[in-house]
Amino acid sequence: MSPLVTCRSHAMNDPIPDFDEACAARAARYLDTLTKPPGSLGRLEALAVSLAGITGEDFPTVTPPGVVVFAADHGVAAEGVSAFPPSVTAQMVANFVTGGAAINVFARRLGARLEVVDVGVAGELPPAGIVHDKVRRATGNLRREDAMSRDEAEAAIAVGRRATERALAADCRCLIVGEMGIANTTASSAMLAVLSGVPVADLVGEGTGVTQAALVHKRDVIEAALVARAADPDAPLDVLAKLGGLEIAAMVGAYLEAAAKRMPALVDGFIATVAALVACRLEPRVRSCLIFGHRSREPGHAHALAALSADPLLDLDLCLGEGSGAALAFPLLEAATAMLAEMATFEGAGVNDGGTGRHHDPV
Repeated sequence: MSPLVTCRSHAMNDPIPDFDEACAARAARYLDTLTKPPGSLGRLEALAVSLAGITGEDFPTVTPPGVVVFAADHGVAAEGVSAFPPSVTAQMVANFVTGGAAINVFARRLGARLEVVDVGVAGELPPAGIVHDKVRRATGNLRREDAMSRDEAEAAIAVGRRATERALAADCRCLIVGEMGIANTTASSAMLAVLSGVPVADLVGEGTGVTQAALVHKRDVIEAALVARAADPDAPLDVLAKLGGLEIAAMVGAYLEAAAKRMPALVDGFIATVAALVACRLEPRVRSCLIFGHRSREPGHAHALAALSADPLLDLDLCLGEGSGAALAFPLLEAATAMLAEMATFEGAGVNDGGTGRHHDPV
């Protein structure tokens, strides 16, 4: 067992500040002074207001973004719930290091800082290009045993907090969190079933592309795990420890730390949203700091989003993970902050607003 399991409880870290309602209100008023009909830029305006409230800045900045990809293996992969063998986790981490994955491509386009963190990969990894912060080598097989102990879950949360701290120290102004771990849709579906009360059959999809027969088997494995583990839906840390993943726990920690430091966090797909749900159940004020990047085609994602009353920015039929969908949504955050900072006001541009502050399109 790693010495990391002696970490502080998540509740002993910095308190999470309230959403800055006054700053958000000032941003909303200011938007109505810009050379456009009030509300004409729709959700982009709401996004600018949200970013002001999250950061506590009248003119928030989200560049440069920091991308953190947490990687870990899952013992439940031994049950044959994925189309890929567990060895692919380590192989994909090596691909991240050499810059060949989708998230590498998208991060380069954004000028983002990209960090890959090993929280619990079972296979051998390159020594360089990775933050080695392993809690243990893979979780336990949740059908046969708890995925991890509570101390290990806390240790993995601390890994995520440290990753956010490094992004902040590197002057990143927005966090994009991704993951890699074969069988992590199984763990996420099991967690979501407990936290939401939604039947497993409504949550479980093909993941990385399993056959129909394998899909039925995957559901059976999750159902058996739910009975065997008997996780408490009112105790999110219990759910995380018994059914979750090390990389999922690290994502929880990353969201918690981002909220504590007023750093907007852009949430990716299904697995990232389940991690966000756990973070919000642990600390409800985290919710106001989260922006949801996209809607995955994984069926459980809609239920996870509903549990958080979240309306994502994009719907591109993605199901990759890695933080890829959130990275694709990031330019909308840039546009929202640029609009707020750079558009002219009616007064400054010498444009007549009719004296009402509600300028209309010319007829």
